[in-house]
Amino acid sequence: MAVKSDSWIKRMAQDKGMIEPFEEKQVREGISYGLSSYGYHFRIGPTFKIFDPRQKKVMDPKADPSGNFRDYEGEFCDIPPGSYVLAQTIEYFRIPRDVVTICFGKSTYARCGVDIHVTPFEPEWEGHATIAISNRTPLPARIYAGEGMGQILFLQSDQACALSYADKKGKYQAQKNITLAKGNG
Repeated sequence: MAVKSDSWIKRMAQDKGMIEPFEEKQVREGISYGLSSYGYHFRIGPTFKIFDPRQKKVMDPKADPSGNFRDYEGEFCDIPPGSYVLAQTIEYFRIPRDVVTICFGKSTYARCGVDIHVTPFEPEWEGHATIAISNRTPLPARIYAGEGMGQILFLQSDQACALSYADKKGKYQAQKNITLAKGNG
């Protein structure tokens, strides 16, 4: 496996539609996003699902968790202390069959006690990624729509995988909205 450079990412985005919309250089207005030396800094959209513990329901990955969230839309979202929100990337990703990704949060947010969790994008997964954004502080933490939230590194194998996410008919394939946990697998 090899980490791919900015020229490979740019070529794959322009020729294969791997990232849409694609920003071919880093935009430094607000919290940066776009192409970097060895990755891509993605943005989040203005729609959020805020965890609402007042529902007092168990968070069960095998059950419908929708009753534990409230919807919110805006230019920013304040995450309650010690809580989290779900958001989605503005970018739509199409991962090649011989590529897997690793995602990291941005240091600007980490320095404010805000972490993200994104599972790797598997070979041939596509969609808007749902991002879990946690506030580890005892104060509300603000995040901004339309600005950078995390960075993706692309790792390319010397051969295509035997069974891709598309082959498995993965349950989060081609998601267009923030997608809550879907049990059973």
